[in-house]
Amino acid sequence: MLKQLLADRECVPPLGTIDQRLRQCNISRRSFLVFCTSLMVAAPYGLALTDKTRPEDVAAVLGKVIRPPVIWLHFQDCTGCTESLLQTSHPGFADLILNVISLEYHETLMAGSGAQARQALDEAMQRYAGKYILVVEGSIPMGAQGIYMKSGGRTAMEVLTDVGGKAAAIIAIGSCASWGGIPSADPDPTGAVGVADLLPDHSIINIPGCPPNPYTMLGVVLQYAADGTLPETDEQRRPKFAFDRDIHEHCPRRAHFDAGNFVKVYGDAGHREGWCLYEMGCKGPDTHAGCSTRHFNEIPDVWPIGIGAPCIGCTEKAVAFKVPMFEVVQLHTIAAPPTSYASITTTRGTISPLATGLVGLGVGVLATGGYVASRKFSRKQDDDDAPGEDPGSHERPQP
Repeated sequence: MLKQLLADRECVPPLGTIDQRLRQCNISRRSFLVFCTSLMVAAPYGLALTDKTRPEDVAAVLGKVIRPPVIWLHFQDCTGCTESLLQTSHPGFADLILNVISLEYHETLMAGSGAQARQALDEAMQRYAGKYILVVEGSIPMGAQGIYMKSGGRTAMEVLTDVGGKAAAIIAIGSCASWGGIPSADPDPTGAVGVADLLPDHSIINIPGCPPNPYTMLGVVLQYAADGTLPETDEQRRPKFAFDRDIHEHCPRRAHFDAGNFVKVYGDAGHREGWCLYEMGCKGPDTHAGCSTRHFNEIPDVWPIGIGAPCIGCTEKAVAFKVPMFEVVQLHTIAAPPTSYASITTTRGTISPLATGLVGLGVGVLATGGYVASRKFSRKQDDDDAPGEDPGSHERPQP
């Protein structure tokens, strides 16, 4: 189990500061500075990177943070959110769970199972009661008194109520934990709901996505560990620092939307040229998330639109798994593209004789006028400067 792995490494106790942990475990300072440059982590601290922000400034804040104990529960899910977490590279996953946070319980990653896993959960809850952060992945089945999912003889509702009741804060990671996700799609046989539906009065942060960016979760955890506060949220309990824009605002295909260039069929010429996917059912104009600027796994273009697929609106409760994939969404915050455009080319025609005559007449008048004026000017100069007379000898008339 993770607890045994921690004990094997001769490091400071789990709740030491991040700086202490890094020094004792011989973790590279450079590696930590790379981690600190991530905007997704810096933003919750009000340290959004600018030209003047140094990684050392961010590290000075995060280094003093007491490593937060984290308990991670799984319910109705595909484990995709955990898989996303496994792919982090700044820090690497091992550094993340062993040095940045203290992951006390995670059913997918721990070696123990059955009674041994239940014991580890009970011990972590008792040791860090009122201090641990609970991360929930997956929806909770409420139908038929919760019989659709049980763990150790307890329903998912009972487990969440027990563990969540002793948590300092709760993070619902993924669309399933946020509001039901795929299991809640029609006809929703299990009565799947999100964490906030079951524990409405708790301090809960929703981080929807299928999957969400793991750095968003990490940023929320570190902010709470640093000063006991949670980031500012919108009306759906999503942290604004990560869900403050819609996909469409910074989509690399936005220029094609404005120009009316739309993909009609997958694989057509427009699709190959990177045209807009709106008419293919892209939900980007109605979806708030940072995917277009914060790609997955630190690899450019690793997000749906980046690989040529439309956004499905997985971070929106009213869109994700509710609106059919190829149905076009209504445009609420942006104007629809124009239906026609002025031509940028002109047809070649002939010049009429009348137009030619008028132009010729105009040119002749200008030429004649210029010639007459030049002759008058020349004659005046000849009169003023008679031969044998110094041009500067004329006396100025007396007033």
